[in-house]
Amino acid sequence: MPKLSSAGGADHGAGPVRRLWRAIGLALPGAGLVLGLAACDTQRIAELEEGVSTEADVRQRFGEPAAVYQDVDGGRTLEFPRQPEGQVNYMISVGPDGRMSALRQVLRPDQFARVQSGLDKASVRRLLGRPAQTRPYPLRQEEAWEWRFHADHENRLFVVTFDANGQVRRTETLIDPRGTEAGGGR
Repeated sequence: MPKLSSAGGADHGAGPVRRLWRAIGLALPGAGLVLGLAACDTQRIAELEEGVSTEADVRQRFGEPAAVYQDVDGGRTLEFPRQPEGQVNYMISVGPDGRMSALRQVLRPDQFARVQSGLDKASVRRLLGRPAQTRPYPLRQEEAWEWRFHADHENRLFVVTFDANGQVRRTETLIDPRGTEAGGGR
C-alpha cells in the first residue's frame, strides 16, 4: 500500500530512509524551532558586550522586550522570556548611561530561592520573567505559575502558587512531565 507524502499524495518512490526523515520532520516540527532559537540566543549574547553595547543594540538583537522595569539607580531592566517552549528567561540591565550593564539568565535555583512566602505576583514576575503557563484553581482560591528550566540533566518545572490576594503561598520544583525532549530551548 502506498504511503502518503507530506503533501497528501502517494509516496511510491521514496526509500525507507527518506520516509523516516520525513516522518521525523513531521513529528517534531517544534524541536527544530526550539533548537534554532537556542542557537540564535547564543549568537545574540555573543554579539553584546557589557559596558559597550547600548539598549538599541540589545533591542536590535533580541527584539522588543516583554516588559521593561525601572531600576532605582535610573537604569532599566529588559525582560526577554523564552517560555513556554524554552527553558530560559533573560533579564538584561541597561545603566543610566544607556549601556548594557548585565545579562542574566534568571531561571536558576539561586533565583528560585529568592521567591519567598508573601511576595506578590509583580515581584515574582520581576525576578523570573513571564511564566510558561498560569493555572487558576478557583475552588482553592489559588493560582499557580510554572516556569520550565533545565538542571542536573533533567527538564524541570518551578511552580509558584499564589493565594487569593496574589501573594506567594508555596513553591515547588518538579520533573517536567514533558520529559527530556531534545534541546528544550536552552
